[in-house]
Amino acid sequence: MKHRRLGRTGLSVSEISYGNWITHGDQIEADAATACVRAALDEGITTFDTADVYAGTRAESVLGDALHGVRRESYELFTKVYWPTGPGENDKGLGRKHIIESAHASLRRLRTDHLDLYQAHRYDPTVPLEETLRAFDDLVRAGKVLYIGVSEWTAEQITDAVRIAGELSLDRIISNQPQYSMLWRTIEAEVVPASEQAGISQIVWSPIAQGVLTGKYLPGQPPPSGSRATGGAGATFIARLLNDDVLAAVQDLRPIAADADLTMAQLAVAWVLQNDNVASAIIGASRPEQVRENVKAAGVTLDPALFKRIDDVLADVIQRS
Repeated sequence: MKHRRLGRTGLSVSEISYGNWITHGDQIEADAATACVRAALDEGITTFDTADVYAGTRAESVLGDALHGVRRESYELFTKVYWPTGPGENDKGLGRKHIIESAHASLRRLRTDHLDLYQAHRYDPTVPLEETLRAFDDLVRAGKVLYIGVSEWTAEQITDAVRIAGELSLDRIISNQPQYSMLWRTIEAEVVPASEQAGISQIVWSPIAQGVLTGKYLPGQPPPSGSRATGGAGATFIARLLNDDVLAAVQDLRPIAADADLTMAQLAVAWVLQNDNVASAIIGASRPEQVRENVKAAGVTLDPALFKRIDDVLADVIQRS
């Protein structure tokens, strides 16, 4: 497993991160989730990503239990804050109260005394950015958070946050966590250039497009039984990709993957890692063997000619804006 620096910092992350958005506490049992985490560790993954809202907070607890007993200095632990985790109407957003209380709750569930990266899960237009950044800065100064990042922020929002942090001498964001894959390239036009200028890296989610880029979803056929498309929170996100135009184009990637001596999933993960602004690609798994397959994308260098072939195959189904 290779590692890359996150932003212009001393924090190194594994090229492939393990994330538990859907699988932990939602689609698979805790024992299976723990087996996946152990497989990730065995394969050299050191970076683990979650959020307080995943599976109604259960995902953090399952991940905390799975990592319990592992030397804390040997891995990087990321989580996020924004969405409500309780019944209160005000239990949401990036105000000071919600950030501080959510950080303490995440630390308890994750069974740790600090987070390596604490991320704003979305942008909050209802709260002054100064308040949000100062709350994060306070957590850093208290030693409960080492670095701060954001998720799904626009180029303008990222640029504003960097400017304000500089003006107020607050800790700066070092990462953004957007969706990115061969099919979903919306960050390329503005977010990546703004991030490169600010010294911010991308930690990308859904590099396999919710499993669509594995090729297991076939045009004109129902989704395989037990797949993400058949239930749970993942079904909503994958629905927009399950049309025959997309699925037929994906099938045409098979000979390209074969020529690269990669599986379809490995090709998809390796593709996002060719972007120099991407520090890590997040994978999920419901079985340890999925982890073992996908980590083989780390360290792969794709032939430049493959990029044109991929673009030609997917041209009509790529989302760029």
